[in-house]
Amino acid sequence: MFSDGGPDAVAYGSLAGYPIGGRIAPPLPQHNLVGAYSHWDDKYPHRIVARAPVAATLHRAPVELALTYRFQGATHDLADYLSRHPATGLAIAQNDTILVEHYQYARTDRDKMLSQSMAKTIVSMLVGIAIREGAISSIDRTAADYVPALAGTEYGKTSLRALLHMASGVAYHEVYDTPGSDNARFSAMLFGPTSPGAAKAVATFDTRSAPPDTRFNYAGIETEVLGLVLTAATKTTLSDYLTSRVWQPMGAEADASWTIDTKGQETAFCCIGAVLRDWTRIGLLLAHDGAWNGRQIVPQQWVMDMTTPEADFLRPRTMTKFYGYGYQTWILPGPRRQFVLLGVHGQAIFVDPAAHLVLVHTAVRLKASGDPAAAELVALWQGLVQQIVR
Repeated sequence: MFSDGGPDAVAYGSLAGYPIGGRIAPPLPQHNLVGAYSHWDDKYPHRIVARAPVAATLHRAPVELALTYRFQGATHDLADYLSRHPATGLAIAQNDTILVEHYQYARTDRDKMLSQSMAKTIVSMLVGIAIREGAISSIDRTAADYVPALAGTEYGKTSLRALLHMASGVAYHEVYDTPGSDNARFSAMLFGPTSPGAAKAVATFDTRSAPPDTRFNYAGIETEVLGLVLTAATKTTLSDYLTSRVWQPMGAEADASWTIDTKGQETAFCCIGAVLRDWTRIGLLLAHDGAWNGRQIVPQQWVMDMTTPEADFLRPRTMTKFYGYGYQTWILPGPRRQFVLLGVHGQAIFVDPAAHLVLVHTAVRLKASGDPAAAELVALWQGLVQQIVR
């Protein structure tokens, strides 16, 4: 289902056709968010992640799922949610069948929706494949074992396991849309005209504030280090590795894109653009513990490890008031094994493996993080699980 509008459509640029805007430092103006987040590859250099020769079939339910959920003491439905939240796309699928597929703000099933940090979980999937292939021998090896340019640095001394946990212990404060922040400084080094390259940019953050694998500290630079390790270990680009190991084997229907920095290295911590149904395929691949389209694409045990807290400090409601963490993947509390890929401004893929159930949400929330809207999306997911599983 397609809609030309959405909540606050005029403020989001509907009268100007949802303009993409130029390359400017975040935060982006509201009127550019819709256009930019669905056409990121028109703004920034990137590599192509090539689609499969034949797309894996996704069936469609004959009647859309009539979803209801409870939030703040009231009952809501999907139409109500979409009328109040700036989702550009929302899909629900189970097994190989799409139950819901909605677009707002004149977005369509041909637009590449930006991942933001959902890309981090993709990187973790690639690490698991590289281990299966022998390119990486163990996640207890250090980053410098694979990236000599990091030798002698704190990140270089850190194990891949600690990086996967976002627990390197290296001081880095993740703050969004703030001039002068660690994020802003790191991005300026990656994308500036005189970029020293990703490894040298990483090496400038060289103060250890905690022993490795003892304290969770969400920081995109940790994933960037994993991306450098993958590039060195596999002797290919992240985009090509994703193409050959995941995108084509799972039967992606469209090319994706992955933003590259000034020196040509993919930004491992973010910025994959893909159509909504291919994001749905990623969710379904994970919902089947790495098996899809007749193949075990990601090792099953690796997916289990990705989505299970390995230490008490990573458990849900211990690590944070709600989420826990696995390998570059957020873990939901509760008796059922459920996990989620998350990106700022409202990007999410929720997964329930036992039910083979997936909810994909792309959005243009004004706040990068900490938006109260996030709680209602979780409530929508919980209502969906209760409705499907009962």
